[in-house]
Amino acid sequence: MGWRRRAQVLGMSDKGPWGGGGDSGNGPGGGGDDGPRNPWSLPPAGKRSRIGGSTSLDEFLKRARSGGPGGGPSFPANAGRLWLAAVAALVLVWIGFTSFHSIGPQERGVVTMFGKYTSTLNPGIQFTLPAPIMRVQVEDVQNTRTESFPEGSQPNLMLTGDQNIVDLAYSVRWNIKSPEDYVFEIKNPKETVRAVAESAMRAAVAGKNLTQAIGSGRGEIEAEVQTRMQALLDEYQSGVRVLGISIQKAAAPVEVDDAFKAVTAAQQEAQSNLNRSRAYAQQVIARAQGDATEFDKIYEQYRLSPDVTRRRLYYETMEQVLNRADKTIVQPGVQAYLPLPEVRRQQQATPEPQAPPTPQAQPTGATR
Repeated sequence: MGWRRRAQVLGMSDKGPWGGGGDSGNGPGGGGDDGPRNPWSLPPAGKRSRIGGSTSLDEFLKRARSGGPGGGPSFPANAGRLWLAAVAALVLVWIGFTSFHSIGPQERGVVTMFGKYTSTLNPGIQFTLPAPIMRVQVEDVQNTRTESFPEGSQPNLMLTGDQNIVDLAYSVRWNIKSPEDYVFEIKNPKETVRAVAESAMRAAVAGKNLTQAIGSGRGEIEAEVQTRMQALLDEYQSGVRVLGISIQKAAAPVEVDDAFKAVTAAQQEAQSNLNRSRAYAQQVIARAQGDATEFDKIYEQYRLSPDVTRRRLYYETMEQVLNRADKTIVQPGVQAYLPLPEVRRQQQATPEPQAPPTPQAQPTGATR
């Protein structure tokens, strides 16, 4: 009814919303005396005194304000209900967006009430009081984060225990162990992890010599750095779990890299020679142990029957000595044994006679 009343007021006005019209010839947008006039154009001659006066728009607004009963403003009868419904809808949307939380399987939600920690939400659809009473910060606790050292291509020089310099490139893998500590106990988790990792690595390298740092001691350094980092982060109550340390490069500085490569090659050759010597020593020891075992067995047999064992040992020894020697056995009252080995050697040294050529057939009637 209020909007209909305003339309009637506008229809009863004999003027447009921009005031009365002027002459049709007074500039663009100017109609006749009864038509609307452009509010930005100058009034026609003789009517300039109306510039400071009220226009039809002012009169329309005054009538609209006084259109209600008692001269008050006129509004629709159900305006209060509409406003109440709109506010209720906004409240419901606000509660739905800030009270229900979807937590993924790999996530946890840290709940705070007026900024104070209250609980941690597990995976699933969870409900809390709406914001700003309660707020939820969701953290991915299974995501593995990796920090690489150094950042970029610049060298990462460290001092070893024997006063040498080594260039190290390594990475640190970590994730979130306690989301509430991760959120509240440390301000910059990434920077904290990097600072702790660099401190632990320098401390571990300082306890090793150069050979261990660039060679066989890498595994020990990685394990020591992980232990140091976890102990320090637990002391900070950071809620961070160190998953592992990996050394990608451990070498001498570029300026002395060639000399260190030669030293490394010599060390590898020495290690190879040492391994071969150990293998030969093991073979000799195994052979000696076998001989000793055999001697023990022979001794047992000798202890049981000394004469038989003594004779058998004599025969075995003579067989080994005379195995490849030329020999002639002579017994009393028996004809001398034919030295067959000597005869065999003479036969091998004598060339075999060649067969005479086959005579060719002569033609019939030939005479000698």
